[in-house]
Amino acid sequence: MPHSNLNVVLVHGAWADGSSWARVIGPLAKSAKVLAPPLPLTSLADDTAALERALDRVSGSVVLVGHAYAGAVIASTRNEKVKALVYITALAPDEGEKVSDVFYRNQPHRMAPKLEPDSHGFIYLPDEAFAAAFSQNASADQLEVLRAVQRPLSSTCITVPVNRPLWKDRPSWFLMAEQDRMIVHETQRFMSDRMRARVRSHPVDHAPMVTAPSVVIDIIREALTETGGC
Repeated sequence: MPHSNLNVVLVHGAWADGSSWARVIGPLAKSAKVLAPPLPLTSLADDTAALERALDRVSGSVVLVGHAYAGAVIASTRNEKVKALVYITALAPDEGEKVSDVFYRNQPHRMAPKLEPDSHGFIYLPDEAFAAAFSQNASADQLEVLRAVQRPLSSTCITVPVNRPLWKDRPSWFLMAEQDRMIVHETQRFMSDRMRARVRSHPVDHAPMVTAPSVVIDIIREALTETGGC
């Protein structure tokens, strides 16, 4: 049975939804309550508010996990329930920076897609980019699901300065994806060093919760253990 006062909250990034965590939820649920709330991806403020509503639903301590863009979201809460942060190849802007500042800090991977907002101000990932850059290690069936459920990202999510990030005040872990074609290795290293995060590096792609769930589960369990969870 899961620990009654222990929670893992999994926050999806851009072009994804809560189903991206499907392969890690079951194993984690053996020792903690697990929640994978949806983000509207309409603005950083909207996404932070959605996370706050999710945190209101849980009691006890929380290990808060973010993938990609959601690194900025999990660092925007001030909820005292949060005891640790886990970044799954996630973006970690510092105070006064925008998500776009760190995302475009280095030359993009040659396979990375060019991203432009549509007439409504939303950025969609081209279908071919899922296999080329977002999750090149995924199976054909996994790619079909990723394409089918993608949620577009509003450009306003990545173009506003962030406040003091929570990683300055909580222990943090960072899963470095050595094969990431969306957030290049140099950018991941810069962010994780600046955060003084505990880094675990693996030869995985940008979506390891889909393609290499065991390494994601391991780093979350490490954070649970070292923060007194299990």
